[in-house]
Amino acid sequence: MNLTVFGIGYVGLVQAAVLAEVGHQVVCVDIDAAKVERLNQGLVPIFEPGLENLVKENHAAGRIKFTTDAAAAVRHGEIQMIAVGTPPGEDGSADLKYVLAVAETIGREMDKPKIVVGKSTVPVGTCEKVKARIADTLKKRGREDLAFDVASNPEFLKEGSAVADCMKPDRIIVGTGSEDT
Repeated sequence: MNLTVFGIGYVGLVQAAVLAEVGHQVVCVDIDAAKVERLNQGLVPIFEPGLENLVKENHAAGRIKFTTDAAAAVRHGEIQMIAVGTPPGEDGSADLKYVLAVAETIGREMDKPKIVVGKSTVPVGTCEKVKARIADTLKKRGREDLAFDVASNPEFLKEGSAVADCMKPDRIIVGTGSEDT
């Protein structure tokens, strides 16, 4: 399956590497061009046991790619995973500006049905906001005909065992409001 992961920080990079390891074609997109370039050179910016080997082996095999080209990344993935930062706002709540910016990008660039999966740590109700942002963007393009669903699949990764946790999770939680997803 073709998958796209937005955000190649801790959660996004681990998830992408594990998905590539089990045979998926993964495109990772990030706005940090220097980070993308380092990853394309085989330099993994995060220390996590087993991660560097997974990234290097799957990159060499062509199963994982890194880019700043969000439009191409959206076109690539049947499933779009959002794993961007949600820094605390002034009031301490999660700032969703990066999550919603990705949702807008997906709505602007998608040309066929997509499933959008939130991986970032976000409050209840975020899926509805993501869905509304994508729908609004599609409406502005006159493309309300493009189907999409939004789901949440939070991570439970522990530092030092994130690759193992992702490969063999002790629980998998998926939430969606759709009967079809």
